[in-house]
Amino acid sequence: MKQDQPADPSVAPPSMVERMTLILDAFDDRSVRLRLDEIAASSGLPRSTCHRILEQLLRLGWLRHTQGGYALGQRALQLGGVVSDHSELRSAVVPLLEELHAQTGRIVHLGVLDFADVVYLDRIGGASAASLPSRVGGRAPAHAVGLGKAMLAWLSPEEADTLLEDGMKARTRNTITDLLVMHEELRRIRGRHGLAFERDEYVPGISCVGAAIRGPEGVVAGISLCGDSGAGPLERYAPLVLDVARRASRRMFPRSSPEDMPSTVWSDGMMERILTLIDDDALM
Repeated sequence: MKQDQPADPSVAPPSMVERMTLILDAFDDRSVRLRLDEIAASSGLPRSTCHRILEQLLRLGWLRHTQGGYALGQRALQLGGVVSDHSELRSAVVPLLEELHAQTGRIVHLGVLDFADVVYLDRIGGASAASLPSRVGGRAPAHAVGLGKAMLAWLSPEEADTLLEDGMKARTRNTITDLLVMHEELRRIRGRHGLAFERDEYVPGISCVGAAIRGPEGVVAGISLCGDSGAGPLERYAPLVLDVARRASRRMFPRSSPEDMPSTVWSDGMMERILTLIDDDALM
């Protein structure tokens, strides 16, 4: 194997810190996933050098390995102050989200409520929809996005009113901006066993289906599956999203009794009932 060496022998090789910086600079978006060859091309370093440094960055927590390639790890993300309090949540849920992305090929999000906003903790499949502005650490108004509405649906009406009392600004012509209309939307979400739909409400041309991750004491987080509105309805993926949310709840709270947790079992006729409710909403 050819030994690593600079192209110009008169130029001293970059220091280890410089090489690490070149590699980390390849992750210009917190949600990006990169393969080894992509990192080598971006950094300008030999593959063998990249691989050696990547192994050290993985071991130290600066990067992590996912199905889609290398991604920023908890240590790097903590520098931005976005996931320091959610490491347990992310470690339990992200493998399920990667599985969901692999099954559907759509963008998958994990987020939490911060007052009236959603804060995104993870985004998988980021390269496939440049028009979607979500990013890890970024925010979106909860009333305008699927996973935000999914979480709001399980709050008490008084809590939802408190969060939304400062107004619900329109992002598109489809954004719900009336509090009474929003409460009716949240009622429909609960009637669909927690499935929330977003149709061109935050970004024109983008639709999402979301569900909340719940524990014994209430909502913990939300997940969503998003894609171009013209690429086909997302309703067919709704049962997968709901199933992942429930499996995530089980992972987060394995010692909770069945009475405390949302059911993960599809009873006879439940799938048909959900799809019927989805169809009914589509006619409204």
